Amino acid sequence: MPVATPQQYADMLDAAQEGSYAYPAVNVTSIVTINAALKAFAESKSDGIIQVSTGGGQFASGLNVKDAAFGAIVLAEACHRLAEKYDILIGLHTDHCQPAKVDGFLRPLIQATAERRAKGDGNLFQSHMLDASELPLKENMALSQELLKLCAEQEIILEVEAGVVGGEEDGVDHSDQPADKLYTTPEDMVEVYESLNGLGRYMFAATFGNVHGSYKPGAVKLRPDILKKGQDAVIEKYGQDAEFDLVFHGGSGSELSDIRETLDYGVIKMNIDTDTQYAFTRPVVDHVMKNYDGVLKIDGEIGNKKTYDPRSYLKSAEQNMCDRMKVACEDLLSTGKSIYGKVAV
Repeated sequence: MPVATPQQYADMLDAAQEGSYAYPAVNVTSIVTINAALKAFAESKSDGIIQVSTGGGQFASGLNVKDAAFGAIVLAEACHRLAEKYDILIGLHTDHCQPAKVDGFLRPLIQATAERRAKGDGNLFQSHMLDASELPLKENMALSQELLKLCAEQEIILEVEAGVVGGEEDGVDHSDQPADKLYTTPEDMVEVYESLNGLGRYMFAATFGNVHGSYKPGAVKLRPDILKKGQDAVIEKYGQDAEFDLVFHGGSGSELSDIRETLDYGVIKMNIDTDTQYAFTRPVVDHVMKNYDGVLKIDGEIGNKKTYDPRSYLKSAEQNMCDRMKVACEDLLSTGKSIYGKVAV
């Protein structure tokens, strides 16, 4: 049951907002990466969010199938089963879905939850992300309104984005965007609130100079004050209850002080992907380099089955990814703050 019910997921987000901390939201592509995330959250005594991108879903479905929605369902069902062994709450989420992929990805996944609920089962996913930031804001909000209503019928939270996260991730390249597109204006944030208020619960990925990809520490120049100005504009006009649940994308290379500052301005979810990809791969490379003549059958030899057995290096990959996720929990101040057992189903 540690995959959160809709009410528990809402309580998770409320607790983060009230406590000025955020949940690491880690992308997964396999059972091994799911286990790494669950292990990290459990050892940190932190609730958390596990998410699947369109590319991750396609990969998980297999080379012959290449169906992003089907693969996402497979990963989500695995999460439901594996999470039963843990005593923290997990929210399941899908990452960036552009408008062209809505019909083939988001709608089938929302329908999958509807079918589960009709049988008396819980939601497959607790939230989904629509990334319509490529559209003019009015068109973005029109599509967001449509999907938010659809999600709300199934007690699903929708994440929306206005402004563009720079860099490249999962085949979506925004590295050529002009600088002004990387910052969501207070006026845009007010328009997002006015467009979506009352239709259902949502999270908002506002942009403040953040970029996807891998960067050296200090290379990314964030402006957390953008979030504060936007929140202030909305709250001044509509009151404290209008405060956004904000999402931080593209955190690699960010200064810890900047990350922590965003928590004071309403960030309750931070996506973690690039850093965990590296953490997963690093020990695999180390294993191969140290056991080269065992992993490979060189000069007619037979190699060493103990070193080319995938389990011999995937265990290390799982542990190293787990260790990196525990750092994310510390950075975002979610360590030790699980609400599992403290909230009603």
